[in-house]
Amino acid sequence: MSSPSTLFDSLRTLPARQPLARWALRVLRWALTLAVTFAGLLALTFVIGRKVPIDPVLAVLGDRASAAAYAAERAALGLDKPLLTQFAIYVRDVLHGNLGTSLLTSNPVGDDILRVFPATLELATIATLIGIGIGVPLGVAAAVRHNRPIDHVARFVGLIGSSVPVFWLGLMGLLLFYAKLHWVGGPGRLDPAWDGMVDTRTGILLIDAALAGEWEVWRNAVSHIALPAAILGYYSVAYLSRMTRAFMLEQLSQEYIVTARAKGVPERRVIWRHAFGNIAVPLLTVIALTYSNLLEGSVLTEIVFAWPGIGSYLTGALLNGDMNAVLGSTLVIGAMFITLNLLTDALYRVFDPRAR
Repeated sequence: MSSPSTLFDSLRTLPARQPLARWALRVLRWALTLAVTFAGLLALTFVIGRKVPIDPVLAVLGDRASAAAYAAERAALGLDKPLLTQFAIYVRDVLHGNLGTSLLTSNPVGDDILRVFPATLELATIATLIGIGIGVPLGVAAAVRHNRPIDHVARFVGLIGSSVPVFWLGLMGLLLFYAKLHWVGGPGRLDPAWDGMVDTRTGILLIDAALAGEWEVWRNAVSHIALPAAILGYYSVAYLSRMTRAFMLEQLSQEYIVTARAKGVPERRVIWRHAFGNIAVPLLTVIALTYSNLLEGSVLTEIVFAWPGIGSYLTGALLNGDMNAVLGSTLVIGAMFITLNLLTDALYRVFDPRAR
């Protein structure tokens, strides 16, 4: 039987006229990278679960459990087996979708994550769209009008976004726009009066309310998501505008841009077709990484706005010593980050021939 290295070597030596073979090689590399990285993530979460100073048996039974009950529960959890056997059982359970049972909710952790993750997905997606819609044009304008007022505005936005903590900005936003001006809804996804009015189909409240035709609920949901999405979106705007500005400045200083302008090519075409066209692929990579970071890094925003996403769920589990929920959430977030990074790499190679 051929080894993986032999298979890679045989694919690599195929003629350049066989693009399917080259793509097969890339897919195999991506699959191998995904498998190795995920195995490392499994090992890391397993070690964390065994090293934290929390006894999982006492967490289930309580401090007053008898010795017989303690021994029985320890055996039921598989903690009386060798570490390698415990790890094999852990890997098997994860691969079968069994992340354990939450001590807080008494539900399977996988079911809890499926319930809370759409809220995080909804928030991060809107924030990313805000970043694309405002940050990219702002970065282009700042580069085109270098050292002019719009460039100074973009720099200031980037400076605030990289220096002001998100929880402080969130609290100030709540005090001003909710408590004082009453322009937006308060913490949470809905007012209590509207809670439970819409059946869950996708878990994304704005879509579920629209599908059900409950437009009053939809408007209430918009009023609640507007501020946390704007806060997260601001950081997305700050980062994307800074990266877009840097990419554009580099392109606008290239000789081909000077040549195009000397030939009388319209400025709009020079900017958007020539300069922006050349930064579209690396910018797509930056946007994908930004989206990934928002999905996994919105914990503080969710806490400030009592947003029932995976960040709030993970924080509650940590504070209450619910290690099954902590490890399950960490595993899902890590797997999502790995997958999105690999997809970003794949998109980069698809759209940029130089990376192939």
